[in-house]
Amino acid sequence: MSIFVVNPRTLIQEVAIKLKEDYPEVTPPPNSRFWKTAFFKELAPINSENFWYIRCASLMRKVKKLGPIGINRLRKIYGGRNRRGTAVSRSARGAGKIIRVALQQLENSNLIIKTEKNGRILSPEGLSLLERTAHSILREKK
Repeated sequence: MSIFVVNPRTLIQEVAIKLKEDYPEVTPPPNSRFWKTAFFKELAPINSENFWYIRCASLMRKVKKLGPIGINRLRKIYGGRNRRGTAVSRSARGAGKIIRVALQQLENSNLIIKTEKNGRILSPEGLSLLERTAHSILREKK
């Protein structure tokens, strides 16, 4: 069963719930509820209680999809549009610390593996978590 068959939003929500319940290594750092996700954002995420777990689940899916991937490419993916007033808008990168700390926590919980040169890949345990969650979502759908 592939994780790409189910709706990404529902998969990420379900994996975030499992990360919150079953993996104590994945916890929001202190004061992370005040962190903006990029310099061009005005506010921190509104859903600050579950934001960390949702971002970790999203990172797991991105690492599986784009796999071996580093922090710089993930910053480009989680970036957005920097609106510069009357000047032309430009693309900008997302915050690197959020991505870096989340990936380190996922590594400590053995869900992601850091390779020598290419970046990070999903571990067999992380792949199993995503696949089991996708399978349970499809089973509920039927």
